[in-house]
Amino acid sequence: MTLPTPLELAGAPGSPYTRKMLAYLRYRQIPYRFLTGNPRDKTDRPQPKVSLMPTFYLPNDSGEMEAVVDSTPLIRRFEAAFSDRHVVPDNAALAFLDYLLEDFADEWLTKYMFHYRWYYQADIDKAGSILPRWHAISAPEDQIKEASKFISERQISRLYVVGSNDITAPVIEASYKRYLGALRDHLETSRFLLGNRPGAGDFGAYGQLTQLAGFDPTPMAIALETAPRVYAWVDIMEDLSGLEVSDDDWQSPTEISDTLKAILAEIGRVYTPFLLANAEALMDGADAVEVEIDGKPWTQQPFPYQGKCLQWIREEFGKLSAGDQSGVLSVLDGTGCEPLLKS
Repeated sequence: MTLPTPLELAGAPGSPYTRKMLAYLRYRQIPYRFLTGNPRDKTDRPQPKVSLMPTFYLPNDSGEMEAVVDSTPLIRRFEAAFSDRHVVPDNAALAFLDYLLEDFADEWLTKYMFHYRWYYQADIDKAGSILPRWHAISAPEDQIKEASKFISERQISRLYVVGSNDITAPVIEASYKRYLGALRDHLETSRFLLGNRPGAGDFGAYGQLTQLAGFDPTPMAIALETAPRVYAWVDIMEDLSGLEVSDDDWQSPTEISDTLKAILAEIGRVYTPFLLANAEALMDGADAVEVEIDGKPWTQQPFPYQGKCLQWIREEFGKLSAGDQSGVLSVLDGTGCEPLLKS
């Protein structure tokens, strides 16, 4: 379906998914209008069922405007609506790997982001000070202080949603440091995750890293010390509107580098056991996900959306031809990701 431009979206600089989609639109050279602030405040536009950032205002099948959220299906919708400079590879096996990388960024890297922002006092103080000012730059200071207190208390109380707690903190922080190192090493030989043009997985990682490496003090200090290449990459990813690309810039799925396999191995090491345990807890109606990840205990409330993520990964794999499935399994062999693909 053809979409009218400029696309309209509401969001905020502190939202990793907003940053993901803005960078995506710039790279695709799709005209847009960015409406800062909470979508719930846009009373002259359709209201989202769930207030998430970013919220796009797009026509439905009847031509009526509606509020649409969720970055992954939005990217696929825009991939179909606009030609040239696609981020989903034409090769089906490579497209699946890109999907897996994007899902990991959206659903596990966000654990890093949410954890660091609301677990350490320096990060709480900065976020509490800046986030309300992004929303209302001219608001009086007493109003800012009140909003800061409200936002901080609310977000800290929601740490359980992503599984951040005293038990899981060592797992989250060790995974973040390994991920930084793996991405740093990969960027020594490749500009992006799947070659010399960005995929959806790059924009997913970029969105989370805008906060981790570019805003929150504790994870930013770690990135600057151990992976300055990643810090620089985030700045480069912000605006790729002038990047010249061709189909030859994609990496061949039969020649996946060891450095990319190291990133995939991190998915297998932490995300695979979580998704499987989360799905089991949801199926059993359990009150908690209890699993060992990276040799350490992990406990959190079951997360229904990430139960769907596992289902969608398996559905995407099921769409592949037998030959492409074989190619994907060859790439993932030994990474620990294989159980994700078993129905």
